[in-house]
Amino acid sequence: MKHSWLNLGIASLLITAIAACGLVRSVGRKPQGEILAGYDTLHNYKNGSFQNTGQRLDSAVDRQRWLFLKSRPGTKRPSAAVPFIKTDLKTLKASTPTIVWFGHSSILIKTEQGNILIDPVFSNHAGPVPGFVTAFKGTKEYKAEDMPPIDVLVISHDHYDHLDYRTLKKLKSRIKMAVVPVGIGADLIYWGFDPKKIIELNWTQDVTLPGGLHITATPAQHKSNRTFGSTNKTLWASYIIQSGPYKIFYSGDGGYGPHFKQIGNKYGPFDLALLECGQFSPNWPWTHLVFGETAKAAIDLQANLLQPVHWGKFVEADHPWNEAIKKLIPTAEKLGVPLNIPRIGEPYALGDEPKTDVWWDFY
Repeated sequence: MKHSWLNLGIASLLITAIAACGLVRSVGRKPQGEILAGYDTLHNYKNGSFQNTGQRLDSAVDRQRWLFLKSRPGTKRPSAAVPFIKTDLKTLKASTPTIVWFGHSSILIKTEQGNILIDPVFSNHAGPVPGFVTAFKGTKEYKAEDMPPIDVLVISHDHYDHLDYRTLKKLKSRIKMAVVPVGIGADLIYWGFDPKKIIELNWTQDVTLPGGLHITATPAQHKSNRTFGSTNKTLWASYIIQSGPYKIFYSGDGGYGPHFKQIGNKYGPFDLALLECGQFSPNWPWTHLVFGETAKAAIDLQANLLQPVHWGKFVEADHPWNEAIKKLIPTAEKLGVPLNIPRIGEPYALGDEPKTDVWWDFY
């Protein structure tokens, strides 16, 4: 195990070196030239990088420098296929916003105002080349070809488990508009997207699309990079998606902080909060929610219902694959936060009874 992680680290360095030469297209392209000059006026851009608004609280954390060399638990991947439901997404009706989760943070929301696709990763891996961070069995049943026409693609940040070149290459012709944080438009343009179909938002900026969907970018406490040498050159964000009277919050990735309560006070309450839950490490306590913090964030947001995401598809941390959900449930019950935990591909329409079957209780 130690040798395999060492080899993975060496391979990552080689890919980074190759990417610097522009030979790996999936790495994308950082913002360049005149675009960068405009960033200096942004409140959250300083000294050549985007900044979080909160004070870092993990500077005194005793980091486990050699954690990547330690043996991981055998339960980090499920022993059997993750249960899924195969839904015909093209014919699926949605009189109220209907959410379909594909594992990790890939989500389709069908509404009467249009179809929203969030952070799609259908290439079955989360890395610059195939073979890196491979998907669990049972999570590979949905492909780009299964998606309906996409009125708006929403990207939260540029990490490979949220911004996937191979998926977007297949979907590009069926995406009417893309809403992304500041800087990520450079990646999409490099991959062949029409610049006129890309809307970049900074925190608190919003846009109303032709069909009536209203999207607001809100703060998140995270970071960005697609190579080791490009940290925080593009922004990261959470989002508020409003379809008629319904409001949905999507966290993207990010740690706990006062921004959740600020968002709740300004924009809440929310009919549904899609909040990250899982892939946590003691080495990054500031950029991901600790297990119990997901329910706390839902309270701060004034969410009527919480659906955990960012779990169930990839191994990105050293805990059992379902530990996050097992720890979330009692915390949510204690705080009085209703949960919706659908299977992969199982539609949930706002207003219906939440999905609560325990389909994930195996190793």
